[in-house]
This record gives sequence, C-alpha cells and structure tokens, in this order.
Amino acid sequence: MLGFVSLFMDVSSELIHSLLPVFMVSSLGATAFVVGVIEGIAESTALIVKVFSGTVSDYLGKRKGLTVLGYGLGAISKPIFALAFTVHWVFVARFLDRIGKGIRGAPRDALIADLTAPEIRGAAYGLRQSLDTVGAFVGPLLAIGLMLAWAGDFRAVFWFAVIPAVLSVLILIFGVKEPGAGREHLRPTSPIQWRTLSELGGGYWWVVAAGGVFTLARFSEAFLILRAQQLGLPDSFAPLVLVIMNVVYAASAYPLGRLADRVSHQILLGAGLAVLILSDLVLARAPGLVTVAVGVALWGLHMGMTQGLLAAMVAGTAPGHLRGTAFGFFNLVSGVAMLIASLLAGLLWDTLGAATTFYAGAAFSVLALVMLMLRRRS
Repeated sequence: MLGFVSLFMDVSSELIHSLLPVFMVSSLGATAFVVGVIEGIAESTALIVKVFSGTVSDYLGKRKGLTVLGYGLGAISKPIFALAFTVHWVFVARFLDRIGKGIRGAPRDALIADLTAPEIRGAAYGLRQSLDTVGAFVGPLLAIGLMLAWAGDFRAVFWFAVIPAVLSVLILIFGVKEPGAGREHLRPTSPIQWRTLSELGGGYWWVVAAGGVFTLARFSEAFLILRAQQLGLPDSFAPLVLVIMNVVYAASAYPLGRLADRVSHQILLGAGLAVLILSDLVLARAPGLVTVAVGVALWGLHMGMTQGLLAAMVAGTAPGHLRGTAFGFFNLVSGVAMLIASLLAGLLWDTLGAATTFYAGAAFSVLALVMLMLRRRS
C-alpha cells in the first residue's frame, strides 16, 4: 500500500514539477536565477525538515502520523499552483509541498531500515527508489498528454494534479496500518538531543560529508528542463526531459541497489560520480535536443547508481534506534548543499550562460570524486 501512496503523490508532484520551470519563465516572466532560488529553497527545505521529522519519529517510535501529515501538506499545496499568478504564489506552494515531503521522508526511510535485514538493505532501498520513480515518469507523461489535449493550458493541468494527491492521502489513512504498535523501543531522552549525535560514529559522519559535496554537484533538475527549452523543445513537451531521466532512473535503481549489496559502496559511488561528470559535460556542450537527451539519460543513470546507495550507507553506519535522526542530519547537510548549488546554478546561467552552469557541476563532481579516492586510500 505504501508503494501506491508514493506512486500517486509522485504522479501529482511530477505532473506539476515537469512544467513548473517553463511555466515560471514563459508565463510569469521569471529569470533562471529566480527559478534557482525557488527550487533551491524548496528542495533544501524538504531535506532540512527531515532532521526534525526523523528525530521525532525516533522519539515516538511511530511513523504513520508524521507520514499522513507530510502527504496531507503535499496535497493541500497542489491547488495553489493552479491559482498562482505571480512567482510569489509559486514559491508559497512549492515551499508548502516540500515541507510536506520533508516531514514524511525520514520516517519512511527509517521504517525501511527497521523492516529489512542488512544483507538485503541495498536492494530494499533500490526497490523503493524504483517504485518512487515510476510516478516520476508517469506524471510527466500525463502532463504532455494533458497539455496537448488542453492546448497548453498550464493551470488546467495543475488542477488535474489535485486528484492523485488526494487519492494518495486517502490510501495512506485507510489502507496502511502502523507496524509494531505498542512495541517497546529504545528512544533518545528527548526529541532533539544534540549529545546523541556522538553515538552516530565517524563512519556515519564521513557519509554525511560525502553526501554534502555530492549534492553540490547535483543542482535542481529544473535546469535540465530549461536547457532543453533553450535548445528548442516546445513547452508542451518539456516534461519529456523528466520522462527520459526517470525511465533510466527507475530501470537502474533496483539492479544497482542489488549490486551495492555485493560490491564496495565507494567503488559504486565513484562510478556514479564519473557518470555525473560525463552528463554535465554532454549537457554543457549540447548542440541540439538529441545530445540533451543523452545528457539527461546519463543524469538519470547516475541517480540510479547513487541515491539508493547513499541511503543504504546511512542506514548501515547508524545505530538502529537513531536511524531517523541519522537520515535527518544527512538530509540537513544535503539540503544546505542543494540550496547553494541551485542558487549558484541560476546565477551562473544568467551571468555566464547555461554551459557554465553544467561545467561548474562537473567541477564539483570531480571534487567529490577526489574526496572519495582519498578516503579509499586511507
């Protein structure tokens, strides 16, 4: 049931997000920097909020209540996109939507770790990424069909997105039971207890540092959409960018998650960084839409190689009773890095051009790869 909950909400969210950068630029007159500000603040907010939701879920020993709250806020935000006539309203809706994602994310990730054995954890997170990503390409496909059917009416498409969002919340409320209700659990002495961070250990904090540098190299996918539009992709077909990315992401996440259970995590993460570097270089030098499609597919492949892997690395280095907190602080660092990355991407786009944005992403990827190599040698 939780898979269907995520699927419907992802369909709703990606239906909107696949059109949102073009809507802001074409209909509301936003610059690339404004897009970067909104996307950076929104995505970093989702990651930072996970600090508190993860820690509170550890304290309560329960996951469903926070998950319902998070999905509910996501559903409430959807009508605001349809009503937005300025970028300020888009910012409010995006902010509310990402707060909801932040609230539900860490409890869900911690629950997966609670329910899976260590030897299959990489496969479990890979499967979760694949299921999540199904909605992430179904949503953009729906967006293309609806934009063509409704003559490019962004707002009508945004109204349609309310339906799967509401279905997601209803399935969660009535179809999912809290596992382990009433079970005794080890908890921190308070919901936010800084001294408990010392229990997480050096291995965990290295994963946090690596994840932060890695996120600096991976700015918002909104810039992939803007790059395709810049090279001639019509507005109605803008969601194709996320369709290509997420098809590759969904297809690769589970098998590569299983591979992560059998090979060195550092080697696989390094390979993912190499693919991201190649993707950035292809997108920076792309002469047309075919080349952009190749770069976007490589971007999706690197996501499949690394996102479930990083989650498995967090789960594998954190004590069981602090997994929610561990995911929360991992996402805090990643959230700050995502904000910086998206702001920098928008600023470079407006001042030095789109190619410079992707060259900068490649440079941060090289930095993360060097960091990984030094760690492996030590």
